[in-house]
Amino acid sequence: MLDWDFPRGVASVALLVRFATERGVGVSAALSGTGLDLDTIADPLAQVEAHQELAVVRNVVAACGEDPAALGARVGRRYHATAYGIWGFAVTSSPTVGAALRLALHYIELTYVFCVPRLCVHEDSAGLRFHAEAVPGDVRPFLLARDVAAGHTLMAELLGVRPAPEADGAGIAFARELLDRPMPQANEHTAALCERQCRDLLARRRDRDGVARRVRELLRGPGGLGAGMDEIAAELSMTVRTLRRRLAAEGTSFRALVDELRRARAEELLAGRALSVEQIAHRLGYAESSSFVRAFTRWTGVPPGRFRPA
Repeated sequence: MLDWDFPRGVASVALLVRFATERGVGVSAALSGTGLDLDTIADPLAQVEAHQELAVVRNVVAACGEDPAALGARVGRRYHATAYGIWGFAVTSSPTVGAALRLALHYIELTYVFCVPRLCVHEDSAGLRFHAEAVPGDVRPFLLARDVAAGHTLMAELLGVRPAPEADGAGIAFARELLDRPMPQANEHTAALCERQCRDLLARRRDRDGVARRVRELLRGPGGLGAGMDEIAAELSMTVRTLRRRLAAEGTSFRALVDELRRARAEELLAGRALSVEQIAHRLGYAESSSFVRAFTRWTGVPPGRFRPA
């Protein structure tokens, strides 16, 4: 499973849609192709799959027509602690900054990140590094800038200090001694209660049937992207009709999952420049390279040869 491939609350999608509408983008355009509607994003208990939020991000970036990284940074500054629900309260009530960061990363699946942060501690300094390698290339600049800005916003609001951005834009740095500083709103009983609720919520999410997730796991396996829906259904001990119905209930389809994984893998292989377009097509399960070229052009708007860096 990719680090970011987990179900998430709907608040981030709602925030993205509000941001888009403020810039004249219609709700229908922002939610196009996601399987989501206004009733869903208005429901505070609703959950969405990661690929649905990715689709919203693609719609917003395309419709706004601005520099994706700059756009992502502006969006990221809107992710206040209250946007994260119980996770935000758990972080806020932790005893020290170090404890808050460790808790935050332990329950990272209760957030909306795609560029998953890691805590780095050195002799005199510490920081958070946001890893974007597994994020699809077309939305990577937006999401990296968004997630870094959100992390910066949280630390600034909760601690009253502004950590320094890393030169490459993929992290934030601060003095190591900050890890031992008491959190301004620390509360032992609230922290214990909030962590218990985080633990229970995460367990419930992980216990969901998650047919889409199981399909992704099979598709990522050896020869998976060349498998048909009937083969995947058999692996899951269900009929094709049942698989189709279960995926639809989770807001996706077999074709959408195959395209999602093929696109991410194709961008990774094209960036590496080690394989030809024909070899990449074969790796992705296409019988003919022309079929891959058509599909990739549909996904990104440009053929593989133009997408590949010079």
